[in-house]
Amino acid sequence: MSIRVDIVTPEKLLYSGDVDMITLPGTNGQMGILHGHAPLLSTLDIGEIVLHRREGNEYLAVSGGVAEVRPDKVTILADIAEAGTEIDEERAAAALERAERLLAENPPPHQVPEIMASLRRSSLRLKVARRHHGPRAEGMRFEGGSNA
Repeated sequence: MSIRVDIVTPEKLLYSGDVDMITLPGTNGQMGILHGHAPLLSTLDIGEIVLHRREGNEYLAVSGGVAEVRPDKVTILADIAEAGTEIDEERAAAALERAERLLAENPPPHQVPEIMASLRRSSLRLKVARRHHGPRAEGMRFEGGSNA
């Protein structure tokens, strides 16, 4: 049985559709959500959202937000979220290299958390962009970008 998923950013409705399961990066760890899940509200960490469907999985990068889970629907209000189809792999790789270079230069201690967050975000974006080039599910509906 499928569960309805809506993923919204401040700019747009990124995804709206039915999936077999969704995996979320909660701040206390990964969560797998199926139809009939107990209601819950969770904050999201920097991580990967996986939309599981019989036809294949779709991967999205998310940086913060909130997930509301009800037995028949998951609503995600993301601070930042991007589908693999929207991520420029070269730009993501360049951002990762910049963050690694900054960290290697022994920055002042007060800059380290910001650089580490940038490193996590750029590494995630690159991972999701690279997954996009693998086997793809047909028919995924991304409202604000390219369709699979």
